[in-house]
Amino acid sequence: MRRRVISGLIAPGAIAALLASGGASAGASAASAGASGGCARPTLTGWAELPAETYVPGSEPSGSALGTEPVNGVRPPFPGQPVQGVSGVVRNADGSFLALADNGYGRKETSADFLLRVNRLEPDFRHGRVRAAGGGITLSDPHRHTHFPLTRPDRVLTGADFDPESIVRAPDGTYWIGEEFGPYVLHFDRAGRLLERPIPVPGAKSPKSPELEPGEKPNLGGSKGLESLAISPDGRTLYPMLEGTVTGDTPGDLRVYEFDRRRAAFTGRRWTYRMRTPQLSVADLISVGRGRFLAIERDQLKGDEAAVKKVHLVDLADRDGDGLADKTEIVDLLNIANPRGLGTPGPVFRFPFFTIEALTVFDDRTIGVLNDNNFPFDATRVAGRADGTEFIKVRLPRPLGGCADGRTRAIIGT
Repeated sequence: MRRRVISGLIAPGAIAALLASGGASAGASAASAGASGGCARPTLTGWAELPAETYVPGSEPSGSALGTEPVNGVRPPFPGQPVQGVSGVVRNADGSFLALADNGYGRKETSADFLLRVNRLEPDFRHGRVRAAGGGITLSDPHRHTHFPLTRPDRVLTGADFDPESIVRAPDGTYWIGEEFGPYVLHFDRAGRLLERPIPVPGAKSPKSPELEPGEKPNLGGSKGLESLAISPDGRTLYPMLEGTVTGDTPGDLRVYEFDRRRAAFTGRRWTYRMRTPQLSVADLISVGRGRFLAIERDQLKGDEAAVKKVHLVDLADRDGDGLADKTEIVDLLNIANPRGLGTPGPVFRFPFFTIEALTVFDDRTIGVLNDNNFPFDATRVAGRADGTEFIKVRLPRPLGGCADGRTRAIIGT
């Protein structure tokens, strides 16, 4: 595994048709970044926030198992379903994003009234706002594919049934979701209806797994399932990645599986991603070319204590032959140049959230990153005030692709 720290990557060519989506401010920052040379830091070119207390209009109350005492200024139960916990995004052609919510309030026992949902978000980087728009999807299992009892008789899925953490959209318009309780790979149609029986990850069972036999011990930690799921550029292959180490594997090593989408089955092939230390986590994996991905590697800290929040370029080719995926740091999310003072004042922008779980690619010079705000429990920016969901755009000093062998292309809208 090659570990390198660089400020940018060289690409064989830009995706010209999509450069406009980066916006005028991104273009201006690109010029200044290019002029500063190869050692320039990535630059913040956009910041927008979805307020913490954002609810799905007309939705059912939620959070009844959280008690009635205020949590970071918000008193449960809540008047509706919170638009929170962003764990993965899919970019739409109109510039909006489908944002996957996680299981709600962190545990099965507290999340039975949190309805699993993919919300539609519209970022407005010019004015620093994210709007929760119509057109979201509520997940359900009307055709009874789930092989264990569900919480609700109407078979709308809740945070007590599954913990969805990663999402991709296939060329046929269906959605594949990585889940943590099993862990499972889940397949949904465009309307959010489960299409087939949940597919368990080979050789991995969490403490909450319905697949555990009587007396069987789990071999994967809680909340260490499929935090990441990527799709190949041709749409044929999925790459599910565990967040935690399976018992018996080298501590800090994570399994990256190959999954044949057309057969809806794991192929038996897998790779190993080694974290910097076993105490870290990897959240989100998105394709930027054949066998190449962006991934977030982060610690379990937040605020001033946060020390490791990185975006890496990952190459499964293992070009140095050590049996591990190669990785190259491309962004330190705690050290982003902020010449325009976006989001927070000062020349350096920090994205110091405990859970940073969603990546997207705008063009071959610009990536997007979102935090999971763990509503209402995290208060990172202001003590005692629940975090919102921040959406940042980061301009790279050089285009995505290149640094290893110049073959990476950005994959947009998957």
